[in-house]
Amino acid sequence: MDLQKHLEQGWNTFIRFIGPTLLLTLVFFAVSVFSLGILAPVTSAGYFQSLLRAHRDGRCPEVKDLFSYMALFLPLFLFGLVSFLAILLGFILLVLPGFAVMILLCFACLYLLPLMTDKNMGLVDGLKKSWDMAMAPPVGDHIIITVVYIGLISVGGSLPFVILLAQPLATCIVISFYQERLKVVE
Repeated sequence: MDLQKHLEQGWNTFIRFIGPTLLLTLVFFAVSVFSLGILAPVTSAGYFQSLLRAHRDGRCPEVKDLFSYMALFLPLFLFGLVSFLAILLGFILLVLPGFAVMILLCFACLYLLPLMTDKNMGLVDGLKKSWDMAMAPPVGDHIIITVVYIGLISVGGSLPFVILLAQPLATCIVISFYQERLKVVE
């Protein structure tokens, strides 16, 4: 894997559509917060697909894209609820199992939303394919992208308003890597 290539492609997509992407990200966060997280999973699917189209097709991201996958609401909501409960249980048992569950979910499900929206997969098929993509050799490449994604989101989330820049940049980088990883598995 050429990490620099993916960083550059993600950056170029982000910069090319910076205005619409920032608006999309702001609305995405506002909807997630004001819905108390209930709409976060389904709007995340629309968010990923909108940035995937921007990266792959050069299509300008639009706010209406956030709501274009409402058919996925129930499976994504239930998956989010089960994930939340698993993480909560891990934190109740001891702090480290909670972090382990979070890291495992991020590692295993990094490509879940793009697969569900781009390839029209169901939740179970998307989880299987995402896991296959994560475990495809070389696994180290996937670990690096996961660390980059978590690092950008963590740094962005720790500084006021920086998350508005970090979230779309991290997503664009993951999307660049997703397209390469998809070719390896297919």
